[in-house]
Amino acid sequence: MADASFDIVSEIDLAELDNAVNQAQRELSTRFDFRGTGARVDRSGEGAAVLTAETEDRVKAALEVLKEKLIKRGISLKAMEASDPRQSGKESKIDVSFQQGIAQDKAKKIGKIIRDEGPKGVKPQIQGEKLRVSGKKRDDLQEVIQLLKGKDLDVALQFVNYR
Repeated sequence: MADASFDIVSEIDLAELDNAVNQAQRELSTRFDFRGTGARVDRSGEGAAVLTAETEDRVKAALEVLKEKLIKRGISLKAMEASDPRQSGKESKIDVSFQQGIAQDKAKKIGKIIRDEGPKGVKPQIQGEKLRVSGKKRDDLQEVIQLLKGKDLDVALQFVNYR
């Protein structure tokens, strides 16, 4: 019998990201407290966005609106990195980037957790920006998934290709 396996990945659905950004922009354009502040959110590149407003507190409030929309669309805030507000001419801006894939150091940390605390006979392997976990018993793999869900890792994890 072949080993059972699954992959640990950290990905965001770009269509859902687009939807969240569009919903945040729609809310910023219609809410009374943002009227006349020039608050807007725009996509910039594959996994990034830029928030803009006339004052620093309004751009921070716009960031909270974006976070709210991301949560509603099922995108983990662990995948988001926001810069500090910066002045750009008369406007304040916040650059937001979204993490795709698991960094090598984080993958090593997750692999160590699986080896140290996981069931015996389960083998984690780093494969680029994902981690493949294999083992003889499916119950052991379920145990690894529960172990990682219980840990407070600073990476948004998904478990895919369960075989």
